[in-house]
Amino acid sequence: GLGDVYKRQLSKSLEELERARLVHREQYPEIPPRVEYSLTALGRSIDPYLRALGEWGMQAYEAIQAG
Repeated sequence: GLGDVYKRQLSKSLEELERARLVHREQYPEIPPRVEYSLTALGRSIDPYLRALGEWGMQAYEAIQAG
């Protein structure tokens, strides 16, 4: 179903982020299997830029709303 498509796309995206060294994948030998993802230092380094972009977006939105 559609949920399977989303899961496959999410898995593909996470694999690409892991190859780019932006995300770390930790697999635990448990039953049922468990996997956790976290940002690497490189992945965290984009945070100030994303925050700045978000602030710009809010200012632009307010300016548009003000007309």
